[in-house]
Amino acid sequence: MAGSRVAHATLKGPSVVKELCIGMALALAAGSLWKMHHWNEQRKVRQFYDLLEKGEISVVVQEE
Repeated sequence: MAGSRVAHATLKGPSVVKELCIGMALALAAGSLWKMHHWNEQRKVRQFYDLLEKGEISVVVQEE
């Protein structure tokens, strides 16, 4: 029984480069979604003020 070798799984620590790449990818994805949300809100506000300036809408309640 001398010299028998058993393959053991070696545990490795976290890969710093892999963690940085995953973190950057997630940050870019989240940042892109956030920026798209703000562009959409900005478009809505700009459209509202354009309609208000043209007189197509009003913020004053009309009396009957």
